Amino acid sequence: MSSTPDTTAIQPETTLMFQEAADAAAVVARQLTENAPLLKAAVERIKAFAPNAIVTCARGSSDHAATYAKYLFETRVGLLTSSAAPSVTSIYSARQRLEGTLYIAISQSGKSPDLLASVTQAKEAGALTLAFVNVEDSPLAALVDIVIPLRAGAEKSVAATKSYLGTLAAILQLVAVWSDDQPLQQTVQALPQALGKAWQCDWQSAVDTLRDARNLFVIGRGIGFGAAQEAALKLKETCGLHAEAFSAAEVKHGPMAIVGEGFPVLIFSQQDQTTVSTDALIDDFQARNAKLMVASEGYQGPGALPVVDQADPVIAPLLAVQSFYRMANALSIARGYNPDQPPHLRKVTETV
Repeated sequence: MSSTPDTTAIQPETTLMFQEAADAAAVVARQLTENAPLLKAAVERIKAFAPNAIVTCARGSSDHAATYAKYLFETRVGLLTSSAAPSVTSIYSARQRLEGTLYIAISQSGKSPDLLASVTQAKEAGALTLAFVNVEDSPLAALVDIVIPLRAGAEKSVAATKSYLGTLAAILQLVAVWSDDQPLQQTVQALPQALGKAWQCDWQSAVDTLRDARNLFVIGRGIGFGAAQEAALKLKETCGLHAEAFSAAEVKHGPMAIVGEGFPVLIFSQQDQTTVSTDALIDDFQARNAKLMVASEGYQGPGALPVVDQADPVIAPLLAVQSFYRMANALSIARGYNPDQPPHLRKVTETV
């Protein structure tokens, strides 16, 4: 447990994390209005460039957003998408052949030296560079060819919440315009309202389950895997809880060996082609008497967490994360932490 001062006087609704996460719907609504002409121009430039592959570059929560982007780009625009290791450029000084590549940097602050070094090298190597960035006058925004602002406003809590969801939403908006997918564009327009509903979902049962936990798995698959990565990070960051994220496919390759009676497992499952395999995994966990917490519209068994009904699978991970943030904020306080002041962490981490 934490050695931080007593936090029993903190009310969940008073934290910066709570207030900023609650603002996610407004952030996305602002993006839809203010970024529309930027996205149209960005897509025109991308199509003129005609990339043959996409590379993402990010760390932390931004890299989890890149996981979501990978599945979107590969399933909706058909382009192979890979995650760059910033150290290849910043530490090893290796040169890469990136001609014909769309190079996407994702950052809240736009200041990290290794990210800037990677983008600089990508431009020199012939890539078209694009940034999803919250700070519009940052060095990253000044460096790239195309800027898509997150419009999240100032984020003071160490834990990124509205900027993470804003990043996912901005990626989704770009893909909707790029693919010229009218149903997807309609889904995007409905996202702010859906996020508002997700914020009202009560995950108190997960707080009760995890109040005294020491370890857990967080499971997702496909387009929902990035949500599992983000949730695991936030549980470490704000709750002092060792959480590991796994794909519903990969968890069977070794990690399942440590799952036994009472072992906590948080599962995110959207209603798409991954549902059957995820449901089968839930059955495996139940057979081991694991302590399940399942955010899935199709699951009504023990440990079911409320989710927004009839959500398009492409936005279900955003909605699950929005509900999760409210729970994580409350769990942090219940475990004796202050979610706005995680020990040994600061808001901007500038790696080299």
